[in-house]
Amino acid sequence: MKQLPEKFLSRMEAMLGEEFPAFLQSYDFPRKFGLRVNTNKISVEEFLKISPFHLEPIPWIDNGFFYDENDRPSRHPYYFAGLYYLQEPSAMTPANRFSVNPGEYVLDLCAAPGGKATELGAKLQGNGFLVANDISNSRAKALLRNLELFGIKNSMVTNETPAKLAKYFPEFFDKILVDAPCSGEGMFRKDPDVAKTWDETRPEFFGKLQREIATQAISMLKPGGELLYSTCTFSPIENEGLISFILENFPEIELLTLDDYEGFTKGCPDWGNKDTRLKKCIRIFPHHMEGEGHFLALMKKNGCSVSSRITPTTKPDKTSKKLLDEFFKNMSQPLDFNRIDIRNENVYYLPEADTASLKGIKFLRNGLFLGELKKNRFEPSQPFAMSLQMEDFHNIVNLSSSDERAMRYLKGETLILSEAEAPQKGWHLVCTDGFPLGWGKIVGTTLKNKYPAGWRLHY
Repeated sequence: MKQLPEKFLSRMEAMLGEEFPAFLQSYDFPRKFGLRVNTNKISVEEFLKISPFHLEPIPWIDNGFFYDENDRPSRHPYYFAGLYYLQEPSAMTPANRFSVNPGEYVLDLCAAPGGKATELGAKLQGNGFLVANDISNSRAKALLRNLELFGIKNSMVTNETPAKLAKYFPEFFDKILVDAPCSGEGMFRKDPDVAKTWDETRPEFFGKLQREIATQAISMLKPGGELLYSTCTFSPIENEGLISFILENFPEIELLTLDDYEGFTKGCPDWGNKDTRLKKCIRIFPHHMEGEGHFLALMKKNGCSVSSRITPTTKPDKTSKKLLDEFFKNMSQPLDFNRIDIRNENVYYLPEADTASLKGIKFLRNGLFLGELKKNRFEPSQPFAMSLQMEDFHNIVNLSSSDERAMRYLKGETLILSEAEAPQKGWHLVCTDGFPLGWGKIVGTTLKNKYPAGWRLHY
């Protein structure tokens, strides 16, 4: 039995009644490990054909699987190709249950490290606009890295408070996910350190913060848009209590019914303001399902929808356009130069969304970072490589995932190729089993490694 806070246990016993012994016993079982397929790059069916791991389907997640931790999927080339994300199974539920469609404008308000944002981006299938925000700069950097790894190009990563973000995006988004910062009670089995730092004041502290975040989120939601609120805690204050606050203070908000699963538990009106609509919320308990604790509530903002616009900034001049044309002639499909933005020699491909002025907003990246203009050349970026399919670029080096050179490439080593593998000099897209890993530059039969130091495999 893991060491759990006494006051937490007392409250859970009062909440669960006769179910409490089963809840307590669930902490004697090991946590489950989850892998979610990146459907932006590969279908679930195709991934299962090439997967080297023993996988068992997560019953309530259509692209999620349990894996054996001894398989170590984070060390396989497919991980570096962005074919999957490693995520606790119940944490997959919010983004999975959120109906996001190509072409929509979507906000993940508390997005780091990116487990849910990457799934929302994959659902957009390259069409629409994803804003992924986190108030912490260091966590926002991790978020950016994961979105780049997944090849999500129609996105912006911001580093702002919800209140500041709301000034730039009033009634802008079709869908908003608020995976709120919380007391983390649902993660005690997965991360015992969370249990060690818990005390009875944390739910009240986070409850106040969540009300502020939810208020700003609602102001950014279009009339007709949907908001999914989730936490990884059991605390009623942060769950039914928060939804009660929203229903009492925002009459335009309607609570919707989420797709059900036999292991889900309905929200409890007695844990909120006794409003029977709270039964539409979903709770996940570890004694009912093979996962940790979670809470979900889906809401709609009633009213008439309005259009959202975003506008590009600096266009390429003749010199930079010539350099870009020289590189892009290797692309099978041309890029739309009207969406290219150049800032300080960095070249970006803006999302398919026309934007209001964002002057003053703190963002790590708007759109896809294509690369840099250096003297008389263009150097492509790692995010650009990750956004491509092998067929998108003419010059390819395709290594088998079982070829030891694939792992050597990921470690940043120079590779020696056969003459057949290196028929042309210059920039090449390096792939494993047909999935891009990054760039390399061929000179003779030598592949100069352009895999960034910060992305490399170091163990």
